[in-house]
Formats: sequence, structure tokens, C-alpha cells
Amino acid sequence: MKTTPHISILGGGPGGLGVAFYAKKASLPFTLYEANSQVGGNARTLTYKDFLFDTGAHRWHDKFADITQDLLELLGNDITKIHVPSQIFYRDRYIDFPLSPFNLLTNLGLGKCLQAGIELILANLNQSKLTNGSFESFALRAYGRTIAEVFLLNYSEKLWGRPCRLLSPSISGKRLKGLNLSTFLKEIFQGKKSKTEHLDGAFYYPKNGIGMIANRMAQFCGTQNIETNARVTKLYHDGKNFTAIEINGAKKVPVDQIVSTLPLPLLLNLMEPAPEKAILDLSRSLHFRNLILVGVFLDKPTVNRNASVYFPTSDFIFSRIYEPRNRSRRMAPEGKTSLLAEVPCSPGDETWNLKDEDVIKIVSDQLSKIGWITPSELIGTVALRFPYAYPILELGFDEKVAAIFESLKHFQNLKLSGRNGEFKYIHIHDLMKMGKDTVQELLQTPAFSEPLMV
Repeated sequence: MKTTPHISILGGGPGGLGVAFYAKKASLPFTLYEANSQVGGNARTLTYKDFLFDTGAHRWHDKFADITQDLLELLGNDITKIHVPSQIFYRDRYIDFPLSPFNLLTNLGLGKCLQAGIELILANLNQSKLTNGSFESFALRAYGRTIAEVFLLNYSEKLWGRPCRLLSPSISGKRLKGLNLSTFLKEIFQGKKSKTEHLDGAFYYPKNGIGMIANRMAQFCGTQNIETNARVTKLYHDGKNFTAIEINGAKKVPVDQIVSTLPLPLLLNLMEPAPEKAILDLSRSLHFRNLILVGVFLDKPTVNRNASVYFPTSDFIFSRIYEPRNRSRRMAPEGKTSLLAEVPCSPGDETWNLKDEDVIKIVSDQLSKIGWITPSELIGTVALRFPYAYPILELGFDEKVAAIFESLKHFQNLKLSGRNGEFKYIHIHDLMKMGKDTVQELLQTPAFSEPLMV
């Protein structure tokens, strides 16, 4: 009889769930393997007493109409579009992000903004002198030195743990927008009434946290198709196809088709037989940033109005803070609120090696110093750690990834997907789009369009 190949999806984060969701919609057989006790990866919603909080400052932007429509159908009335801004905290002032010329004028003063404007004009006239392919040169061309150094270069070096001259422009995603020469001049000389519409304050958010997306997708996919507490510990192959995977160092499962969202270096390290040394060495030169998430739960109704606040200077150990109740009132009990601070670090560095209580104390002390919290308001605290939080896009990373992809191309039953699987800095809506594209690509291959004879 004829049968469709079974898809083994490795990883239950948004990337893996996106593949599973669209495989289910296409009536394709699949099993999703997730190492943790619940799916969602770094896009889950957790609880502390009566508080809800996300494992990251996630939001859903309406970038792909068909993907957003699938999300809205999946969550129904449990998701709404909200308008909540993000800002930068700099010298006790709140500055719009993405950057707005009129707002910069208000906060930095006319002299500083005129200097920035002159730099922006010169950058546009002398772009070739500022080009070396790095994020640093990209930011200088887009913003001029004054603005770039204050708001982008310092922040990016803190976030990624690398000098900006060594980082790819890809780290900016699509957020370096709005502040160009024309908008700068328009807002500076015409004032607030001409303020351009480029702030990033509108997005979809589920009523009970971002984890509702993963949970609802898992329900749609069916619990019979998802295995949790199932860490992939080995991938067997014959040089042309993957033949089986090993789960938790014990169970060997035959496979037809694999879609991996595992971190790319991990995938190569799990292969049996191992890839050639040159490819393994190349994969080990790809690096990931870890994240410590510190939560403080407060007996007060609110701290500020923002979805996220960014901290570009080295005065603060954290790069970004978000207040969950500003996204949905259900995220905190009535009259109370919480703050979640993201502390970026790398495996083995001083910050990652700190004890949880020490990280919590540093974050709490710094929040107290700027007047956001007082010791008497503290209800409780948590610290959570996330390895492989996001790939570090250093200069030349794309050539390395392309070489690794080329070495894996001869495996006929392997697809890569997801942020870590494809080594891309992308967001939840992108991951869902990638999942749909992956399934559509599978449907066009002979194995799926012409079912096998067994």
C-alpha cells in the first residue's frame, strides 16, 4: 500500500511548532520531539504565585497577512491588537524606540540634534568611507556617530557581547528604520505635527501571555503527535539519509523525514557517523548568546507605560526590561505588577557563572537606584536561565553557515528550520512563516507528492 513519509520534528520551540502546525493543516503524519516538559522553547508563559510572565519580551507583528490570519483563527477572542510603545532609558529620560527625530530633539536638546543632523548629512554624502560591512558602519551611515554611539553601538555591544565592528548588520533585523535624512529634517523643522509614523508600538498579544500561542498550537497538533521530555541525543545516517534518532540516550527511533530546529552546531555534534572535522570546526566557530531572566514581583499597580524599555549603557547589567501587565492586565493580580529583566551573557563568562541570588540582587539594586522599585514593594523574585537564547551574527557568519548548509545538502531527508536551526535572528511571526514554507517545500518533493510504496 502507499504511505506518506513520517516527519520527525526536532525541537518544540516556535520554529518546531510552526512546522508541526502546518504539517497538521496539510494532514501530514509527524512527531515533534521536545527536550523539556512543555513546548514553547523561549516563548512560554510561566507563573509565580498569581502572576503570569513570559520567558522573553515577545510580541507578534502583523508582517504576513496569511500567517497572522492563521494565528487569529487559532486564538480567536483570546488575542487582541494592542498599542504599547517601547522606549530607551538614557540619563533618566525616556526616548522613543525606534528613534524619532522630534523626540530626540525634545530629550537631547537643539545643539545635540543639530550635531546629529550634520553627521547624518555627512554620512549620506560620504557613505563609501563608512562602509566596512559591519554593523558599526551600517549604524553610522543610518544615524550618524552621535546617535549611533549613544543608542545603538553601546546597546548592541552589551546585548551581543562583541564589539560592533565585528558584528554583521543582520543583527538589526528590520528595526533601523524611520530615522533617515528626510524624516530627520521633516520633524526637526516642522515639529511634532509632522512626526512620522514609524514607532513600533502596535502588535498582537494573547490575553494570558505569549505562551498561549504555543499551547494552542500544541492542542491543534494533538498530544499524540508530541513527545516532551524527549531529548535528541544522536542522529544516525548512512551518508545520504538520516535513518534513526536516539532519544534520551536510550530509545532508537527510525525516521523517514527530519526537520531540525536544534542549534546548528548541536545538530552536527549529534550526527553518527560524525561529519568531517573541517565542518565540525566551522560549526564550533558559530556562537550563541545565553540569557538570564530576572523577575521581580511588586505590590504596586504599575511602574511605567511601556511594553519594553531598553538600557544601552553599561551602568545596568540588563539590556531590556518589560512589564507584563502593560501587554495584558491578566498578567498580574489587581493592584500589583511585575518587571522582567533580560541579562545577556555568554557560556562561561562572569555573569553566567553568578549565583541566582547574586544576579537578582544586582538587578534589584539597580532598579531601586533609578526609583522603579523599593524593598518594601517586593513580593518575590525569580531567576531563569536560557542557553542558546539567540545566535550571535558576527561578521562572516553567513559564509560559515552557507558552507555548513552545503555539507548537509546531500542528505535527502533533512530540512532545517527555526532561529537556531538556520542560525537567523528572527521573531515568532517569522518562525511561523518559516514553518509554513518548510511544509510547502516538503509537499513539492517526490517523497510527499508521490507517496512511497511499502
